[in-house]
Amino acid sequence: MISLWLLAMTLIAGAARAQDSATQQQMDKLAGQIQDILATQEQQGKQLAALSKDLADLRDKVNAPAATDTVSRDDLKALATQVQEIDKKRQADRDLILKEIERAVKVGSAPSRHPTPAASDNNEPAPTAPQKAQKGYEHVIESGETLSAIAKAYNDQGVKVTTAQILKANPKLDPRKLYVGQKIFIPDPNAK
Repeated sequence: MISLWLLAMTLIAGAARAQDSATQQQMDKLAGQIQDILATQEQQGKQLAALSKDLADLRDKVNAPAATDTVSRDDLKALATQVQEIDKKRQADRDLILKEIERAVKVGSAPSRHPTPAASDNNEPAPTAPQKAQKGYEHVIESGETLSAIAKAYNDQGVKVTTAQILKANPKLDPRKLYVGQKIFIPDPNAK
């Protein structure tokens, strides 16, 4: 009986030690989490202090008189003049675009990838040709085309022309602002 009693005491003591060990592990884990929370809280406090300082600096800048940022009447007048000049140029560009659209609507031919003679037998230039009579082709811009691609296509068809010659033949042409359906004159330097 004594041995049974000793065995029971040993089991109870072992269970108590196991429970103490598990409790200790949980306490250690909680202590680690508390330390992490305290470290995070300290870091957030530092960030909050830095933000408060930045906010105070911004308030000082906003409330301070801006002596170097003042604009004189002459500066404002010069700026207004520049804006008016830009607006006039914008209006002139708009008018030019509208005229080109009207002219394109009047001509109304279907786009062609093949060169079509733009000058007739009596040397009358096409509507897009320069003032002096010149033989060449009328080309209608298609999606994705560039002047260099157009020049290459005509060269592949035996018309030896450069982008510089195309620009010279179309003095108002801006190669950065080509649009689908736009008609340009392709000079044929070999035609006589």
